Amino acid sequence: MAESRARIRRGQRVLVSGGTGAIGSAAVQLLRELGAIVTAVADTDHLELVRGLGADRVIDRTVEDFTQDDRTYDVVLDAVGKSSFARCRRLLEPRGIYLSTDLGPLSQNPFMALVTPPLGGRKVMFPVPPKHSAQEVGRIRQTLVAGTFRPIVDRRYPLDQIVEAYRYVETGQKIGNVVITVP
Repeated sequence: MAESRARIRRGQRVLVSGGTGAIGSAAVQLLRELGAIVTAVADTDHLELVRGLGADRVIDRTVEDFTQDDRTYDVVLDAVGKSSFARCRRLLEPRGIYLSTDLGPLSQNPFMALVTPPLGGRKVMFPVPPKHSAQEVGRIRQTLVAGTFRPIVDRRYPLDQIVEAYRYVETGQKIGNVVITVP
């Protein structure tokens, strides 16, 4: 999980780009559980959704370029793969971490994850392979049981409509998850 990979602690400032996607909506909630101060980036129509998930602050991406934010963060999580370390570097604290769920432009993120840590200072982390310890899975289970984690489901498709589901996901308009139901 991204938040454990970056060793996020209570009080750290984290920006989540793509706060309404499948990964982003989960990250916002789990980061709040850890006590992080969360800024989420979302479209105008979904600002209240990310606030409801626990974001302390929201940036409307249709009005403002989040990479021009005047605040700095301990961690910037690009949960939609639409940015880059170069564009987000200025947002990071001197020892801040840029984390992406995507390979990035020209597949640079895995390479940058190898190069930046030895240099000290700001660095890129790429969460591959994902590591899920029993403790992390147990923490997620606890949040589900307690009702403090709410999976966001946009649409459900039967298995025989998987192509349509994939096309919808590819539009970039989904919120949260698209579920394929299997009889």
